[in-house]
Amino acid sequence: MDETSDEPPTSAVLLDNCHFSQVIFNNVEKFYVPGGDITCYYTLTNNIAPRGKDWVGIFRVGWKTTREYYTFMWAPLPSGVSDRLAVQQQIHFKAYYLPKDDEYYQFCYVDQDGVVRGASVPFQFRAETEDDILVVTTQGEVEEIELQNKNLLKENEELKESCASLQKQNTDLQEQLKKSQELQNRFESLKSNTEKVEQELNSVKEENKHLKELAKCEEAKLHQLKEQIQKVTSEKEHLETRLKTALDRMDQLQSQVLNYEKEVARLDHDKTEQLGSLKEENRQLCITVAEQREHKEKLERVLENVKGSEANLSHLLQNEQHQKRDLMKELEEKKHLFEILQAKNNETDKENQELRKENDDLLRRLSQSAVGDLVFGNPYYGEVAWHSVSIRKCPMCDEVFPEDISTSDFEAHVHSHLLECPLCNETFEKTNLQVFDDHIYCHNLE
Repeated sequence: MDETSDEPPTSAVLLDNCHFSQVIFNNVEKFYVPGGDITCYYTLTNNIAPRGKDWVGIFRVGWKTTREYYTFMWAPLPSGVSDRLAVQQQIHFKAYYLPKDDEYYQFCYVDQDGVVRGASVPFQFRAETEDDILVVTTQGEVEEIELQNKNLLKENEELKESCASLQKQNTDLQEQLKKSQELQNRFESLKSNTEKVEQELNSVKEENKHLKELAKCEEAKLHQLKEQIQKVTSEKEHLETRLKTALDRMDQLQSQVLNYEKEVARLDHDKTEQLGSLKEENRQLCITVAEQREHKEKLERVLENVKGSEANLSHLLQNEQHQKRDLMKELEEKKHLFEILQAKNNETDKENQELRKENDDLLRRLSQSAVGDLVFGNPYYGEVAWHSVSIRKCPMCDEVFPEDISTSDFEAHVHSHLLECPLCNETFEKTNLQVFDDHIYCHNLE
C-alpha cells in the first residue's frame, strides 16, 4: 500500500510509551473527499531531531502498535533551519493509496526507531453531508450551546491536566524502559559470558576425560610394574635372609676364631699345628664370605636387568602395534581383492545369462527344424507325420537326442554339465571350474 518498496521501521511499543506532543499536525480536516489527493501539514517542535528513516503514516483509529499502518510516506528532512526553532513540513498522499471506507483514521509521525512522536485528530474519507451545513438556531439554543461549550472547556482543562500527568508517567516509563534495556544488555552480556564459560567447561571436561583415560592406562602399566617389583622384592628379601644367615654364621665363626686365638695365646707352641688348622678354617670362612658378597652383587645386577626389562616390554608393545597396523593393511588388501573377485563374478554371471539366452534360441530353432533338410522337400510330409523324426541337441556337448526322450532325462543330461552353488543355487559350467571356485571363495569371504 506504499509507493516505495522499502518497509518503514516499526516496533511493538504500546501507546503508553509514545511521545505524541513532539510533532503537531495542523489544518486536519474532519472529512476528506474520496478519490482525491490530500496534503498533511505538521510542525516539528524543538523536542525532536528528525532523521532519515522517519515517516508519516495513516492509521485506523484504535491501532495498538506502529505495525498497523494503512499507508505511509517518508518524512522529508528540514534544511537550513536551526534545531531550536519549530519547523513547518508537509507531505502529499496520492489518492490511489488512501483508504476507501468511511472509518476514522489519523496521521501519526513515527521515527526510525518505530516510536510515535505525534498524532493528529481523527478524520474520515467521505463526502460532506447535510449534517455538516451551518444552521440558524434560537437564543435558547445558543445559550445551551454556550453552556455546553463551557462544560467542554472545563473537560478540556481536565483532559489537559490528565494529559500532563500522563506525559509525566510517560517520562517515568521511558526511564524505566531505559533501565530495563540496560538490564537486558547486561543480561545479554552475562548470557554470552555464561555461554563462553560453558564452552570452556565442556573443553575442560573433554580434557579431563582424556586425562582419566590416560590415567587408567598409566595405572595399568603401574600395576604391572608393581607386580614385577613385588616379585623382585620377594626375591631380594629371600636373598637378604640368606645373606643375613651367612653373616650371622660368619659372626659366629669370627667369635669362635677369637676364642681359638685366646686359647692359642694360652697354649704353648705345642699347639701350632692346631692353630694352623684353625687358620685354614678361618681362610675358608673368608672365602665363603667373599662368595656371599659376589652373590649379593649378582642379585643387584639381576635387579638392574629387571629394570631394563621394563624398557624391553615397552619396545615389545610398539612391535605389537606395528603388527596390528600390518594386519589392518592386509585386511584392506583382502577386501580389495574380494571386490575385484565380486566384479569378475558379476561379469561371469552376465556372460552366463547371455549364453543361456543363446542356448534357448538354439533349442527353439532346433525344435522348429525337426524335419530333416531335403533338396526337393518331403513328399509325404503332412500325410504320414509319424515318419518325421525330431531331434534334441545338448547346448553343452552338442549331443543329439531323439524327440521321444523324456524332458527329465534331457534336463538331467544338461545338468550333468553344470555345477550348482550350494549357497545361492547359481549354476556354472564344469568347464569354468575356476570361476565356480572363485564364486565359492567370495561366499567364504562374506
